Amino acid sequence: MDLRRIVLFTVVGSMSVAGPVVSGQVMVAQNPANPNATTPPTTAAAPSSQTTGPQVPAFEAASVRLTPPGSRGFFSISKPGMPRFTVRNTTLQAVVEMAFAVPRQRMEGAPNWFDSQLYDIDAKVEGDKGLTYEQMRPLLQQLLKDRFHLAIHREMEVQKAYALVIAKRGPKLQSSKGTSQYGQILPNQLYCPSCSLERLARILEQVTGRPVVDKTGIKGDFDIKLDYAPDTASESSLPSIFTALQEQVGLKLVPQESPSEILVIDHVERIPTEN
Repeated sequence: MDLRRIVLFTVVGSMSVAGPVVSGQVMVAQNPANPNATTPPTTAAAPSSQTTGPQVPAFEAASVRLTPPGSRGFFSISKPGMPRFTVRNTTLQAVVEMAFAVPRQRMEGAPNWFDSQLYDIDAKVEGDKGLTYEQMRPLLQQLLKDRFHLAIHREMEVQKAYALVIAKRGPKLQSSKGTSQYGQILPNQLYCPSCSLERLARILEQVTGRPVVDKTGIKGDFDIKLDYAPDTASESSLPSIFTALQEQVGLKLVPQESPSEILVIDHVERIPTEN
């Protein structure tokens, strides 16, 4: 996806310090006493071997196809709360990000087509029940396993990161009165309505390319808009994302090293199984 993509911000407990808190998680995290330990490879969402166990969540029906040549356009996704999950012109990397609430910076082992091959997905929720993006994740994980034979494991790795803290002159945050589960990253702007600062930290990972940990201690939801120049803009009158944070919302990114959970892709197939 390019910079005009709509980025999903439904997530997210931090996955960087105290282990994962991803909804619908199907892997067992590493032992904190042994951070170098890894989980063995497993499919994205393995069903129970006992017939009396809980039923694996899955879509009632799903169509998964390669985007036809000549029909490529902007990335699109259905709104949260709908009884269907529909995406157009999206990469498998984006779908895995949605399914596991893991940004691309925390993925390893992906094949070279992972962020370029486009797909169209149309999946129906059983009983026409409207689901949030968070509630949809276990179903997406199962879809990835069934149609792309996705197998993954998790590892802990110390990475260069940022801490999101309060700037010297204090926060400049506007409290939100609405609700929203998504926002936008445009070429010169970040917009996140009804945004917690933990959620903002996850969004900033997309912009900075590094894990970001919220250390502000501020609770609540805020309407956040940042006008900034991306790193690729050689000539711009707008400030960098670091300056924009301080000047526009009174927050600051401080470099640090942080243990982060990495999603390692052991196997995935480019051509989905037949519908």
